[in-house]
Amino acid sequence: MAGKRPENYQTRQGQAILEYMESLGDGHVTVSQIARHFADTEEAVGQTTVYRHLEKLAAGGMIRKYILHDDKSACYQYISGGKRCREHFHLKCESCGDLIHTDCDFLDEIARHLNRRHHFKINMLKTVFYGTCKKCLASAPAMARR
Repeated sequence: MAGKRPENYQTRQGQAILEYMESLGDGHVTVSQIARHFADTEEAVGQTTVYRHLEKLAAGGMIRKYILHDDKSACYQYISGGKRCREHFHLKCESCGDLIHTDCDFLDEIARHLNRRHHFKINMLKTVFYGTCKKCLASAPAMARR
């Protein structure tokens, strides 16, 4: 169903949300980031409307929903052309909120080790490492001077 627009997204706001998600490519965003995007434009789309449409898009298989810490927050990713997110770990920046895909042989080896030695298979799509991204680390000294 990915790539096919359901009829219930023909509203102006629903279409705007879907087009914004498509424009992000493989990027991840939260409901508040999307609402902030629309607040910065002339398109009036409230946070509740964003949430409602994202849930419908996720249920329809057009976007992927990642549940973050404590099942209290989520981020969303557009699924272009029906492609699947292959198994890899994610990094979550605690400063800016970015969710970063990691293709790292070392982390893959850790997963293999845990499976072979400890008989534990990690769900890589749900495994998130929390920390600070490169961009935020670079700006940290500038922020400390303020």
